[in-house]
This record gives sequence, C-alpha cells and structure tokens, in this order.
Amino acid sequence: MAILGTAIKTKRVGFKHSLRPEIFKRAPELLAVSVALAFAIAPMSSSAEEESDGPDPYLGDGHVDPGEDEAADLARAVQNPVANLISVPFQNNTNFDFGPRERTQNVLNIQPVIPVSLTDDWLLITRTIIPIVSQPSLFPGQDRKNGLGDILLTGFLSPSDQDLWIGGKVLWGVGPAILLPTATDSQIGPGELGAGPSAVFLAMPGQWVVGSLFSQIWSFTGDSDVDLFTWQYFVNYNLPDGWYLTSSPIITANWKNNAGDTWTVPFGGGFGRVFRVGSLPPINSSLTAFYNVENPSNVGPDWSLRFTLQFLFPR
Repeated sequence: MAILGTAIKTKRVGFKHSLRPEIFKRAPELLAVSVALAFAIAPMSSSAEEESDGPDPYLGDGHVDPGEDEAADLARAVQNPVANLISVPFQNNTNFDFGPRERTQNVLNIQPVIPVSLTDDWLLITRTIIPIVSQPSLFPGQDRKNGLGDILLTGFLSPSDQDLWIGGKVLWGVGPAILLPTATDSQIGPGELGAGPSAVFLAMPGQWVVGSLFSQIWSFTGDSDVDLFTWQYFVNYNLPDGWYLTSSPIITANWKNNAGDTWTVPFGGGFGRVFRVGSLPPINSSLTAFYNVENPSNVGPDWSLRFTLQFLFPR
C-alpha cells in the first residue's frame, strides 16, 4: 500500500478544475468521519468472533501461523499500514500532463517498513519513503531534473492487543512524520526540514480492509514553503488466491497555495495479488490508475498510473 507518498509542490497561481467540494473546507473533520466509517463497517463481519484476552493473532496481522492461508493473511497485511510485517515496496508513480507544459513526471518511491515490538501489546511501525524523481521541465529552456527528493520518515505507535483497539474493532496508530531536506535539486523538492502529526484508523470486517491515514507537515527551515495536509483513504476487497481489488488515492491540500489551487483530489482504483515465485519471499504486486478531479492549475497532473512491487518478510 501506498502510505504518505506525496509530491510537495511550491506555491502556484491559477485554477484548472472548479469542483472544490464543501467537505474539503472542513479538513479537521475528516479524521472523525473516518473513525465513524470504520465503526459503521466493522459489524459487517459475518463470523461471531471470540473475545480476545490478549494480543491474539488476527487475519492481516503480518504473522503467518500454521494452518493459515498465507496469501489471504499477507494480502490483508499489505493493506494494513500498522501490520507487524517487514516489507520493502517499490512504488512507481507515472504522472501524465504534469506542469504547465503537460509533460510526464515519474516518481519511484522506495518505502521500507520495519515494525518493532516494544512490548507484548504495543508496536512501533517505522515507514520511510525515499523518492527518486524524474521531473520534466516546467518552462522553455529548463532541463528535466533527475534525482533524490525529500525523504519522509513516519513512526506509528499501534496496539497489537485487540482489547486496546477502538471498540475492539478499529485498529489505530499515531506518531510523528518527519520530512528530511534531502532533495538534490530545488525543482525536485523544497529541501526543507519539517515535521507534524500522523494517524491511521482501519477496520477489517470479512473480506474488507478499509480505513484512512492522515498527516500534516510544516517546515521550519529555509523559506518554510511546506504546509501540507495529506489524507489517504483505502478500500480493499479480498478475493481468493491472494487477489484483491483496491482503491487508495492520496488527497493533498497545500495550504501555501491560493484557495483555488489548494487541493489535489484523485479518484480511481485497480487490482493486485500476493504470490510466490519459487523460493523467493512472498511478493505483492498491484496496478492502479487515478484521475485528478481537482488539482492546482499548471502544476498537478491530469491522471496517474501507480505500479507497486513489494517484497514481504513475514515472521
């Protein structure tokens, strides 16, 4: 799953699309809406689950226990941002009609995920996003830039004991998001140090894995160009043999932009599968496409294609 992979854009003027739904004016309420949605969907689970007296295993926790369906468990685990699963995703995002010259941008995110057991009941899940960017020229006479973007580090404190979940149904995680000034060129990233809060909420009723991930990052060095809100909702439906349908668009609000150019709102989805190749570790692969129904004029792409290849190391 693609978590917190965002392209941070500097301030632009103009307007390309004009939907601007009213809900986007109330960004702080999105977290409450997400939790309420998870509560509403959680009772859909068709089986009468036994009460847990401790951190008992659950389908999608990242552990493949004897007798479990490996593909089914790992498919849910890769859709769970706070699973106890070591993984190394390579997520390639090709963004079409990017910038005022409507060229193609490519961002390869290398996103190692390493969970650490703090106690029997608590996990710290570290997620690092390392973007390798190929940025097209924005103006005549400007060359395409290739290099490293700003690295994003996130750490989620999350309960492994279901007694600590919200209502016993909604898994959650909270922690800091830290932006490192590693961009090799100002055309690729702002190159500023930043930080802010991040939170995730999800439920896994039956064949579904649904939830939302939020973050807000402010920079406090240089020109303080970063003031970025990110909301990634994810809806996954799992099929037999490790196949699944997925939608996980990343909605962003760049508060430094003018009101008409604040939001990037993609809509779309795709499919994926968890499988093995010989003696290699399990692999998750997915392909999704998104159309931006709202984006900053002369900056945001019209649509994007995301391909993910993720190596899994279950314990």
